[in-house]
Amino acid sequence: MAKLRNTSRHQAKRLSTVTLVFAMLFMLTLVLLMLLALGILSLPVSSDDSPPMGNRINFGRKAGILGESESESESESDDDDDGLGKRGEQWTEIISWEPRAFIYRNFLSKEECEYLIKLAKPHMVKSTVVDSTTGESKDSRVRTSSGMFLKRGRDKTIREIEKRIAEFTFIPVDSHLLFMACFLLQNLEVGSNKLPKPPVTVNYYNQSSRAMFSPHLSAEQFQISKTSEWKCCECPSYSPIELTLLLTEHGEGLQVLHYEVGQKYEPHYDYFLDEFNTKNGGQRIATLLMYLSDVEEGGETIFPTAKGNFSAVPWWNELSECGKKGLSVKPRMGDALLFWSMRPDATLDPSSLHGGCPVIKGNKWSATKWMHVEEYTA
Repeated sequence: MAKLRNTSRHQAKRLSTVTLVFAMLFMLTLVLLMLLALGILSLPVSSDDSPPMGNRINFGRKAGILGESESESESESDDDDDGLGKRGEQWTEIISWEPRAFIYRNFLSKEECEYLIKLAKPHMVKSTVVDSTTGESKDSRVRTSSGMFLKRGRDKTIREIEKRIAEFTFIPVDSHLLFMACFLLQNLEVGSNKLPKPPVTVNYYNQSSRAMFSPHLSAEQFQISKTSEWKCCECPSYSPIELTLLLTEHGEGLQVLHYEVGQKYEPHYDYFLDEFNTKNGGQRIATLLMYLSDVEEGGETIFPTAKGNFSAVPWWNELSECGKKGLSVKPRMGDALLFWSMRPDATLDPSSLHGGCPVIKGNKWSATKWMHVEEYTA
């Protein structure tokens, strides 16, 4: 009888455990279904034309989350895009880990691409390379394009693009911020770099807030440009001014490049192997290459020593003979290619060797932003 009672107890305990497990699974299923219904969680859906989901990061904002209507979501999305024109759906694709390389689809709008080309066209000159001994520019047969540099932060559109680059790469490249601020008259001199005494009331794009300037900022980082016409509503005894806060930036100015039929750039490194060129900003850590036009044939960006299966890219059959000699990216208007010249441990990455294949048909326009480890002064 004792054995029978013990067996019954064990069976009851086992049944209780099984019931508990099934109850937990049932509750988890209900939670997942609720998340799917609300749109907070979505199942991966791919097509033959889309890249593998593991290599794709979508920047799109899902509509309808937490009761938000689709029209509200679209309106807010439009407000977030402060650039020139409207960009299509944005996502990134991981194309390589050696070197670390990523494509950001629709990084620029069509209007932004055309704007950069329009700015650069009247000032294009034959492209040069950097002399590793003197640091001066020199002609070379390895680079046959034409190009020119755009001054950092030269206008609103350039500033917006540079801000977007900073947000994508996490490398400071934005040049300055404009503040509308109120200061006591005795604390400022128009045209000077004299620091105001905190706290101050700051109007940033007409949004008033209380602000304290960080003590580690030096006087050289402030430039009082002129008095302003708007009134200091919260502090009438103060004087309204425009204040430009200069930030450290690690990026060089945008270089716009133009490749005609037959023009190319032989494989090379963006990092330097000499001490002269690293005096300003230190080593180049990363490059963002923005494609400003489509190219009918040729003009690919190629990484001849990259590790991986080159023929696995979806655009393999569209590549030129040159493009099939390594891991290649076909130019598409608005897309941006980010690759790193240094590894995460701060050593130089030889697999970042890259070049521009000859243009066979059409024209190739691009804009390059080189970024450094330290602050780069123009």
